[in-house]
Formats: sequence, C-alpha cells, structure tokens
Amino acid sequence: MILFIVALPFFDSLGRIVVFLLMLSILVVLHELGHFILARLNGVRVNDFAVGFGPTLLKWTSPRTGTNYRLNVFPIGGYCAMHGEDGRSSEAQQQRAFRATGELGDDNFQSKSTWQRLSIIAAGPVANFIVALVVLIFVTMAFGAATDRVSTVIGPLDRNSPGARAGLQIGDRIAAINGMPMSSGEKMVKTIHGSTGAPLRLTILRHGQQLQFTVTPEVKVDRQTGKRYRIIGFQTQPTYETVSPGAAIVAGSQRFFDLVTLNVLGLGSLIIHPQTAAAQVSGPVGIGALASQAQQLGWGPYLQLAAAISVALGIFNFLPIPALDGGRGVFIIAEMLRGRPVDPEKEALVHVTGFALLMMLMVFVAYHDITNIVTSKAL
Repeated sequence: MILFIVALPFFDSLGRIVVFLLMLSILVVLHELGHFILARLNGVRVNDFAVGFGPTLLKWTSPRTGTNYRLNVFPIGGYCAMHGEDGRSSEAQQQRAFRATGELGDDNFQSKSTWQRLSIIAAGPVANFIVALVVLIFVTMAFGAATDRVSTVIGPLDRNSPGARAGLQIGDRIAAINGMPMSSGEKMVKTIHGSTGAPLRLTILRHGQQLQFTVTPEVKVDRQTGKRYRIIGFQTQPTYETVSPGAAIVAGSQRFFDLVTLNVLGLGSLIIHPQTAAAQVSGPVGIGALASQAQQLGWGPYLQLAAAISVALGIFNFLPIPALDGGRGVFIIAEMLRGRPVDPEKEALVHVTGFALLMMLMVFVAYHDITNIVTSKAL
C-alpha cells in the first residue's frame, strides 16, 4: 500500500485517485469473491467477507450461513476469512494442527480433501481471469475493436517530451502541421518522423476550439536499425470499429489470451534475462502513473487497463511464494503427493526463501518503476 501512496502524486486530481483506488478495490474484492463462492460450494463456512480493512463501519450477519458481511473504514481491497483459517500460521502448519487436534466439523476448511482446498485457493486468481475476460468482451462490444489504423488524437505524453513542454494534452487532435491538413494518422506520423528538426506549427482541436502550438521535435534513434527520426513524445490513441457480438467475443477473448501470454513471457524473461526485462517491469508505482494517463483516454482504454491489471493479479497470485495463493497451493500439492503435510523444518526453509524472493521482487519492481517515471520512460 505504501507503493500506491507513492504513486498518488502522479495523479492531477482527487477524482482520478478515487477512481484508481476504487478500481483496485473492486478487483481485489472480486478475487476474494472467487474464494468465497468455491468455499461455499464445498461446504466451508465463511466467517467474514469484508470490503476494505480496519475497523468495521457496517456489518450484517446472515442468519442462514452465519457469515459476517463487513464494510470497513478503509475501502481498499477486502478479505474472505474461512472457518479453519487463523490468518497467522501457514497452510501446512494449520493442517498439521487440525490433524493433531482432530477437530470435527464438515464446515472446516482444513477438513476438506486436498482437491477441495486446492480448488478454493485457486478460485481467487481464476476469478481475476474471468473478470478480465468479461471486461475485455464488454469493452469490445461497447466501444468496438481496435484497428491497426493510427489516429490523429494524442494519447499518453512523455512527461519531459517536447510535446508536453509545449502544452499539448491527452485528447488533443492534430488537425494540421505547418498549415498542411492531417487527413490520417499515418500521414501525421510520416510528417513528424520525417521533419528536419525545425519547429513545427501544430493546429490543435481541443474541446471544439482551434489552438496553435509550436513544437521542436527531438531526434530518436532506432536501436535495431540505427535509423534516425524525429519525435514529439506522445502515443496516438487507437482507432476502433464497431463489430458484431460474435466478433466482439472473439476479439475480447484473443486480447485476454494475449495478455496472459505477455505476462507469462514477461515473468520468464525477468527470470532468464533480468537485465533486459527490467525496463519493461511495472509495479504499483508504474501502474499508478499509467492509470493517471489512461483515465484521460476515456472509459474504453481505462477498462482495458483494469482487465490487464486483473490478469496480472491472477498470475502474480499463482506464483509459488508464501502469503500468496500459489504458495498455499504448493503446500497443498505437496501434501497431496506425500499423503501428509510438509514437515516443519522444510516448511520453514520454503518460507524464508520465498519471503526473501518476494521482498527482492518488490524492491526491484519499485526501483524500476520510479526510475522509469523520473526518466520519462514509463510509456
């Protein structure tokens, strides 16, 4: 949470901060809802299902299931506390204690089979994947499918780019350059890239008003080809076309699988080639800065960002690290293979190693987030 607070100065309004935190909270609550649904389907009693953390503001207890539904003071995230979980000890330790005491009760999480417990643990990340898929299909139906055509509308701006310094804003439409109308995004890109370095006179349409800006492009060199070209320092907003519901389902599903593949390959690259992959890593700080700009692009791109974050949350929680769902799942799988919980000394070694790796990953990601933002390489 500290990292999210560090990201807040990159938002230029309180409203965007609230929208960003609300989006994160919804994704976390839906993750916990996945655990809740599978727990109830497997006959496990859920003691508490809460939205937010801290002291409870509102509480309602179900007379049928005994579950306490809570709305807490800090409405960021939430949790699902099942009967048989103490929230302090590990999965293997809780299972050993359950077997030693022989506590009765079919509604106890620890009394369930390894397959049932594993399904309940996996339901959280799976819920994140389902949410992402549904959101991407909805966005495609509501806003259309992205095309390969380049628009003339300015998207994310690098913070210290010539365009940002000149006063350009996200959502501006470039109508003309040096008096020449820009009939397409391709023509606009070709004109800027092929400029000589002299100042360009941009005619901008902003909220129905026509404005004039003078921008001097800077040189950029393609690392692969060595080719030099000029840039102003922004990305264009994508163009969309209306598609049928069937095509929207196909396009949204393809985008979902692309996101999953991209995240998995990114994790693999981070392990195999950490130096190369480091510059492309984004954590809470980078996501906060990116969300601030995405909100200015409209609900379509912002919901796509929410889907991407949901996919990342699902994959991250599947990592075999203690305190994450993946870490809990590893102990259950080990118990499934051994026929008994992991021994305490082996469990301690796994926890120490996993916690060290988690801390290293958090520091690593935060460092590169802040470095990318300071050097204007976040987008």
